[in-house]
Amino acid sequence: MTFLSTRFVFLAVALAATAPIFGQGGEWIELFNGEDLSGWRVSENRDSVYVEDGALVTHGPRAHAFYVGDGDASFKNFQFTARVWTEPVANSGIYFHSRYLEQGWPDRGYEVQVNNSHRDPKRTGGLYNVQDNYEAPVGDSEWFECEIVVEGNHIVVKVNGTIISDYVEPEDLDRPDRQLSSGLFALQAHDPGSKAKYRGLKVRRLPD
Repeated sequence: MTFLSTRFVFLAVALAATAPIFGQGGEWIELFNGEDLSGWRVSENRDSVYVEDGALVTHGPRAHAFYVGDGDASFKNFQFTARVWTEPVANSGIYFHSRYLEQGWPDRGYEVQVNNSHRDPKRTGGLYNVQDNYEAPVGDSEWFECEIVVEGNHIVVKVNGTIISDYVEPEDLDRPDRQLSSGLFALQAHDPGSKAKYRGLKVRRLPD
């Protein structure tokens, strides 16, 4: 093998090693403009979700902000990312494959827990009541990145680039309230003592 051929082989191996695990996605869609709640529909206690200093804030009695967009806001396979901040003892969550519900906790889809010090021991990055995480990957009062990737029956949740949840949904699963399908994103205001902030919310579709 010539020296030039060897270099090409080395380059090909290096590119393969750094290639993403999941399929190539579409264009990034910004979910939050940093100014108002355009594209979002808040259930139950609407004052519990507001904009402050360029961040979407969840703080107050139970409410959920659903991203409904201005068209097709239902996502199946996707890559989602957000910057998240929790105040001490805050509890919040990021739902996906959900549907709008005027009252109560969302009854469809999965919830990625956002909680680094709340009395609920289930910590940030876990799939709530499905694959829970009991060790906080980050602290309060600091911005961190949360990434969620769904492709087929595979869910991966990363916090600051570290995989926290890696879950494959069983093909024979019979759990209609927590099962992959397609649907909306939602952010949770859990209680008056919990304050969380979100910014840089964006998503891109992955191939079906």
